[in-house]
Amino acid sequence: MSHDFPSLYTSFDGHRRIASGPLETVALAVKQAVETGAVGPVLIFDDTTGRSIDIDTRGSDHEMLARLATHPANADDRAGSAQPGNPFDAAINSPDTGEPVDQRRGRGRPKLGVVAREVTLLPRHWEWLTAQPGGASVVLRKLVDEAKRTHGEKDRRRRAQERTYHFMSAMAGDMPFFEEAARVLFANDQQRFRDLVAAWPGDVRDHAIALAFGTNHDGAV
Repeated sequence: MSHDFPSLYTSFDGHRRIASGPLETVALAVKQAVETGAVGPVLIFDDTTGRSIDIDTRGSDHEMLARLATHPANADDRAGSAQPGNPFDAAINSPDTGEPVDQRRGRGRPKLGVVAREVTLLPRHWEWLTAQPGGASVVLRKLVDEAKRTHGEKDRRRRAQERTYHFMSAMAGDMPFFEEAARVLFANDQQRFRDLVAAWPGDVRDHAIALAFGTNHDGAV
């Protein structure tokens, strides 16, 4: 089973892993590596997406961390923690009045943490939704929850495959069996993937396996 990574990052000096953890922790480790003669290239990867990010390590540690406070990666993390994971998992505007549903309910009704957002649907969709018990907002939340239960594991596996492919392309695109490893990755053949990447540099191999199949760097699930 694949698992989504929280907002974690992993840095590499060439094929050697430097550090993994929150962006600030990884950035400090990268800064130290650069200042002590890292061979390079030094790269930082977002473990959620598998894509590399750029940071400015100039100046003191304090100056670098101050810049990181406004880095797009940190802004994305804050937005992700403040908003629901799915735009439909929220109260929606009424098709007839445009007034948020929760604002038309009586005082004292719990809001359940929902957030009002706009949803555009065809008239036949609105007709069906408004005819359901509880109204459109309740029905959409139930539909989203059901879809998450039905397709949740498939979606997690797809995200794991995509982030692993992005990381592999950057770090192992010229390594033996890269193309075949990419094919078996998307076929979800874990054992064959492990066999194909076995000869890759250890830190690159282990991180690719971790991104793909949710294992730690020591191989534990």
